[in-house]
Amino acid sequence: MKRDDTLDRPEGPDALAGLARQLIDEFSAVGRRLSSYSDLDEVLTDLSHACLRLVPHAEHASASRRARDGFVTVGATSDVPPRVDRIQYELGHGPCVDAILTDNLFNAADLRTDPRWPEFGRRAAEDGTLSMLSFRLFFEDTGSTDLMAALNLYATKPEAFDEVDETMLGLVATHGALAISAAQQRRRADGVTAALQSNRDIGAALGVLMTRLLLTREQAFDLMRIASQRTNRKLRDIAEEVLETGTLALLDKPRRPERTPD
Repeated sequence: MKRDDTLDRPEGPDALAGLARQLIDEFSAVGRRLSSYSDLDEVLTDLSHACLRLVPHAEHASASRRARDGFVTVGATSDVPPRVDRIQYELGHGPCVDAILTDNLFNAADLRTDPRWPEFGRRAAEDGTLSMLSFRLFFEDTGSTDLMAALNLYATKPEAFDEVDETMLGLVATHGALAISAAQQRRRADGVTAALQSNRDIGAALGVLMTRLLLTREQAFDLMRIASQRTNRKLRDIAEEVLETGTLALLDKPRRPERTPD
């Protein structure tokens, strides 16, 4: 997908006023969708497409994310970003790679003459991309390399991106990163809450078995563990069963079939 450049778009600083309302609406929608996201790449894809809608002079957009073996491109709005990004990943430098590694914004006005990336610029220009704009997303959780990413914009014209574009990309990146961080913190909190509830249930089930069968804590735990292994069920499910029934199915003696008269 490429932006329709036939549309009339405001230029200069006054453009921010009209785009601000659009930005608010965009992130209200992103916030509502966050609960359905299953991984980071889905969010980055959403943000990449938002960039194409919100940043005035972007023709193509994508996100670059740090991976174990280098970098990957996600959420590309056309086949242009993967081609251009592949050159950066091969060389180990370029606007999006350097944005991720140095936590900065890079505006490459004319890749044909930009002294920062001569080889990348030459090859990108041959592919048809003359301008790029890259901005790293800053996440509060810095303990994972999966949370190193940047949003990237591409244009076929030189000096395509101005201060309005930089401001809008910065806003998308900043608010997007905050939304992702908040969602991840909520998921971690939900996980901790579930783990605590599971631990409480297991502890209560141990108490039931210890009281009913006069067992030590270790013996009661061994019984629950054996029941978990034999039935291929999680320990917390075994605990819930003990709390509901007061016993373990493992302890129920099978009834002998009644003999039928000859």
